[in-house]
Amino acid sequence: MIRAYKFLMRPTVGQTIALGEMLRDHCSLYNGALQERRDAYRHVSRTSIKYGQQSAQLKEIRAFDPDRQGRWSFSSQQATLRRLDKAFAAFFHRVKSGKTPGYPRFRGENWFDTVDFPKNGDGCRWDTTPHDPVTRVRFQGIGHVKVNQHRPVVGRVKTVSVKREGKRWYVILTAEQSRPEPLPATGSVVGFDMGIANFLADSNGGFVPNPRHGRKATAKLEAAQQALSRFPRVHRDKRTANHQRAVQRVADLHRKVRRQRLDHAHRTALGLVRAYDLIAHEDLKIRNMLKAPAPKPDPDRPGTFLPNGAAAKAGLNKSISEAGWGVFLTILTSKAESAGREVIAVDPRNTSRTCPECGHVAADNRPTQEKFHCVGCGHRAHADTVGAVNVLRAGLVRRNARQG
Repeated sequence: MIRAYKFLMRPTVGQTIALGEMLRDHCSLYNGALQERRDAYRHVSRTSIKYGQQSAQLKEIRAFDPDRQGRWSFSSQQATLRRLDKAFAAFFHRVKSGKTPGYPRFRGENWFDTVDFPKNGDGCRWDTTPHDPVTRVRFQGIGHVKVNQHRPVVGRVKTVSVKREGKRWYVILTAEQSRPEPLPATGSVVGFDMGIANFLADSNGGFVPNPRHGRKATAKLEAAQQALSRFPRVHRDKRTANHQRAVQRVADLHRKVRRQRLDHAHRTALGLVRAYDLIAHEDLKIRNMLKAPAPKPDPDRPGTFLPNGAAAKAGLNKSISEAGWGVFLTILTSKAESAGREVIAVDPRNTSRTCPECGHVAADNRPTQEKFHCVGCGHRAHADTVGAVNVLRAGLVRRNARQG
């Protein structure tokens, strides 16, 4: 199995400059390859250029510009071209499936923050010297960079990536390792229902509160963004030190919220994996849930529109995004795989409208967001708990059908 590790790097001043130049040059290569594809399609009888053709030009590009392109790893430049090829493949897939295409765009230097090295030892090397107390990673054209390795890397390192987040630099490793020993069985199963008021409610009647890290930081973020907006838009090279500090302040606040959200997701997922053998959850289509409502033209007044609840839906979308359901489910699935636990996603339709006692399904069973009152048998409970119970039952049915 493949596992990823992310460590903070401690580059020197010179190495920081070199890392920035590496990102800049790979960004230039990406944009140049994109421009070539656009020109070929528009002007050369709609010709499509593939990755193989652009990769074959790398040798000439490196010889023509040895100071910028020739100093970096050949395989990392190939990875950048593959990145562009994947963007085009995703674009054509969306076109064929009838979705909003989203043509690949040019990247600014601030929006190109990652360089990939497809193989450890080719242009980069993860240093595992046993007698050296300091961990380092070596990159072609940069040298050995110190790494704050806060946990051991298990398995054989396969790929290495460099990522910039604000003023910080990270190295991301993927390692191939044998499947770990599963955790001891507990004999317990659980289903949970994710929400806004509570992050999740389980089938045993328990609740995990929604920490709302983003909402708690709203005041500080608004103040920092207002301070940033007072600076006029100027070229990056002409920005003052105060402007740079204002930018960094906003970035630091967003980073803190993101790390708090990730920490909460990891802790919650770890608690579920340690306590239960089977975990059932709703198979939510989060992207569809975040879609804005369609406009409603006013038939009596052409050119005007009727109220469609867009403002309320925008607030709900913000709350859903802040909860981070998708990130949490990804983390939960990964931890469950390592621990030998089973995670089952079930259809969420009518899970909060079905009575767990008599099976009656009706919208009137849920008079409010929190209350469940069955109009058939009179059963009362918290609506989220009812949903979690129904999710667990559906998950057990799926498991039994799979085993049978």
